[in-house]
Amino acid sequence: MVVADRPSKIAELAMEYENRTAEETIEWVLNIYGSKAALVSSFQAEGTVLIDMAHRIDPSVRVVTIDTGRLPKETHTLMDRVGQLYGIDVEVVRPDPQHVQQLTEQHGVNPFYRSAALRLLCCNMRKVKPMEQALSGLEAWVSGLRRAQSDSRTGIGMIEIDAAHGGRIKVNPLAHWTDEQVWRYIRSRSLPYNELYDKGYTSIGCAPCTRPTAPGEYYRAGRWWWEKDVPKECGIHVSMDGVRPLKDIGPDGLPKNAVA
Repeated sequence: MVVADRPSKIAELAMEYENRTAEETIEWVLNIYGSKAALVSSFQAEGTVLIDMAHRIDPSVRVVTIDTGRLPKETHTLMDRVGQLYGIDVEVVRPDPQHVQQLTEQHGVNPFYRSAALRLLCCNMRKVKPMEQALSGLEAWVSGLRRAQSDSRTGIGMIEIDAAHGGRIKVNPLAHWTDEQVWRYIRSRSLPYNELYDKGYTSIGCAPCTRPTAPGEYYRAGRWWWEKDVPKECGIHVSMDGVRPLKDIGPDGLPKNAVA
């Protein structure tokens, strides 16, 4: 790591870049880490903004995404459009098919509707584990997290140490942006975006786990909408250890038979 072993330095950088632009923050991480940094995108609105910014700074920027195997077709369509528009070969990471088969054989194709524990097991298999693979070999990564997205994200910094992923540098250039700023940027540059936004979606994940939101609803209310009193998170950005029954997950991350 270039600076991750100096937490005080990262704290200083976080304070400094709190007053910098998103472009300056992206430029910093790409200049410092080069090919050891990547933009990890789920191809939501924020991802479109970041890819456009990063490509203008460095056309060789690496773009990585997790294809869970349950994404909406609109998300795949956008991936293709973005790749063609910028001439980017998006690096796609998928879950281990044997692990997915084991999950579905034990718990069914759509187990997530039955309990938060099963939903988190599915997220762990299809998102969290592939994310670990996606970050392998990287020293820094760029995310589209914003403080306005949820209560669990209000404390994110522009630059921070990602303790959940080996102490890598995690950069959140849009941390202080509002929804309005995101969409103003998209419209000002006529950028492509996921068509589901035009159908009332405000946050887009896997197809069976996402629905449109009603006017005035919480930004992420459409994610895992059937759950009550569970954070609207999958475990990539926010630890779900307090929710997920760890006794039901083996050391390899696979579910044991005990989950109901």
